[in-house]
Amino acid sequence: MSNGDGLRRVLITGAAGSIGRVVRAGLRDHYALRLLDRAAQEPAGDGEEVITADIGDLDALVDACEGVDGVVHLAGIPAEDRFSAIAEANITGTAHVLEAARRQGVGRAVLASSNHVTGFHPISAQRIGPDAEPRPDTFYGVSKLALEGLGCLYAEKFGLEVACLRIGSFGERPHGVRSLSTWLSHRDAVQLVVRCLEAPDLGFTILYGISGNSRAWWDLSAAHALGYEPQDDAEAYAQEVLADAGADVDPGVYQGGSFTDVQTTLEHVEYD
Repeated sequence: MSNGDGLRRVLITGAAGSIGRVVRAGLRDHYALRLLDRAAQEPAGDGEEVITADIGDLDALVDACEGVDGVVHLAGIPAEDRFSAIAEANITGTAHVLEAARRQGVGRAVLASSNHVTGFHPISAQRIGPDAEPRPDTFYGVSKLALEGLGCLYAEKFGLEVACLRIGSFGERPHGVRSLSTWLSHRDAVQLVVRCLEAPDLGFTILYGISGNSRAWWDLSAAHALGYEPQDDAEAYAQEVLADAGADVDPGVYQGGSFTDVQTTLEHVEYD
């Protein structure tokens, strides 16, 4: 998407979030950035615009997509919550982002999905890929499955190129035994987003977003096909992580970890 005539413009939603801040820093040397969040952000630097808006506001998103070549959609609720809140932020919000992109003729969208779309696959079913049966572990996981469905709709019906990233455990380093399989480092996250923005003939694709972890549960073939070559492996931290875990080194039964616990969702049920 960048070319010899100068940087092209990319909109990042959720730019004030933990992933958004890292992606912002990593993309500023590749593109002009338009940064949208309802939360406060750092002041705009060279080649940056900062917008305070909510993804619930379709009109604001349409304005934000004007003159944009690609969207990196990171906004939303990042964990389990009441279904009504999850649906408004993660499903309706995503629909607004995609519709705004369509109206403004944006060519490509990178959507933050989640490994929790397949959280109820057992750990024993290692190296599953994007074609694995959806088995969401939470309302949150269901919302990300809906995000993928919306991305597919806008790709098939309107020709928008869409990548859905099933992000694992994002952080500077892995924390906990599960993350030895699910970790996504900062620099690998940035590389993966860039590959999704730059890959020719993207069409519609779903891929897992993790580093090159030796203990990975998820197949990275779809990401490799876009040119993704992870630089990090959680195994470099394994001795330290396992020592911190002490006797509690069992990652559990399901790939979704604690998200599969019954109480995780019961705490947010609002239908009683």
